[in-house]
This record gives sequence, C-alpha cells and structure tokens, in this order.
Amino acid sequence: MAPDQHDEFEDSVRPMSAVEIADWRLRTFALYDKVRQLAATNPFDAHVFWRQERDLMFATHPASALTPEVKASFTGLRTAEYDPGFRRYAALSPEGAGQEMNVETGTDGVVPFVRIGTFELPGLGSLAAWRLRSYGGGIFVPFRDTTAGKTGGSYGAGRYLLDTVKGSFHGTRGSSAEQEFILDFNFAYNPSCAYNEAWACPLAGPANRLASEVPVGEMYLG
Repeated sequence: MAPDQHDEFEDSVRPMSAVEIADWRLRTFALYDKVRQLAATNPFDAHVFWRQERDLMFATHPASALTPEVKASFTGLRTAEYDPGFRRYAALSPEGAGQEMNVETGTDGVVPFVRIGTFELPGLGSLAAWRLRSYGGGIFVPFRDTTAGKTGGSYGAGRYLLDTVKGSFHGTRGSSAEQEFILDFNFAYNPSCAYNEAWACPLAGPANRLASEVPVGEMYLG
C-alpha cells in the first residue's frame, strides 16, 4: 500500500521522515481495524469505507506512494464495486509448508519468506501463504490472476490479498481446530511499485498465480 516492512523505498528519490512513515502505518492499521469491525455485519459498508480512506491517504499523505506529479491530477484509485462472491473462507492446509522464498530488493537486500501452507479456493485455484522471516514477521499472500496486465485489468505483477505486517488482514472464523481465514478479494490492493518505480516490492511467484479472473479489488491506474 505504501512504506512498510517489505515495500522498500529509495530514500534519495523523495525523502520521507520517520514520523511520516510511522503515521502512515498507524493510519493503515486503524483503517483495517475499522474495516474488520464494519465487515462483521456489512462487508459492503466496510468496502466503501476502505475505498474512501485509501483514496484520501493516497491523495494527501506525505508517505503516499504517488509522486507529486500524479497527486496533482489524482481523483481516486481504480477500485471495482463490491462483489460478495469474492469473499471467501478457507482453511490453511499444510501443503508446501517449509518451502523458502528469498526476494531480492535493491534497497534492503534479500527479504526471506517461508511457506506456511496453502489456501484452496474452489473455482479460483490455490494460493501459497508465506511468513516473513525477518523483523515484523506476519502472513503474506500475494496473487496474480488472469486480469493482470490486460487493458482495464489489474497490475501486471500481481496484487496483495493479505499482508499482516501492514495490518492487511480480515480475520478468521471457527474454532482453532477448524479455523478458516477470511480471504476477501474485494480488498486486494496493488504493491507500491505499481505507482512508483522507486519502490521494490515482493511479487506473486508461481505458487501464487491463479488461472482465473479476479475482477474485484484495486485495479491498475495505468
């Protein structure tokens, strides 16, 4: 979404203060906390709030990934209307657990991840779930679907579904023995590098590519 643990920024391009970055993170965590509260009774209202708040942050916050030139004409992110069919619930299976993924970035060296399992999504495919093995930790689920790179579609390198180190998490349901994650693709968003090449972002690898369309969530401004 913007500056954080593994969307790394080259400071020489547009310096940001530590206070600005901290404020962005705090606002992002507060955003998702409110989203979870609203979605418990009305996911549509949660989605409206999420869109409005993110548009405001991208347009006005000094730690936004948008360049000053883009901000000058910015009228909002391209986000699809809410479709309840893309709010899914899935248990985390142990398939693939232990696989390692090391992402090289130009600003922070190698960012290490380890796979903690797989989400099976009927009609869509499967997605690997990763744990960040460095400061901050957290669960990371990127994905790339068949709208990627198409005119009017999503960002060519993929989007983020969950990234708990940034607060991007929609909760779980059920008991610990039968726990399911809430995977709501309507809240999928672009990595910061979709808007500014100064950012270096982990992207969706082979285990996080869907052979079907996900025409919801944040699309690409292009």
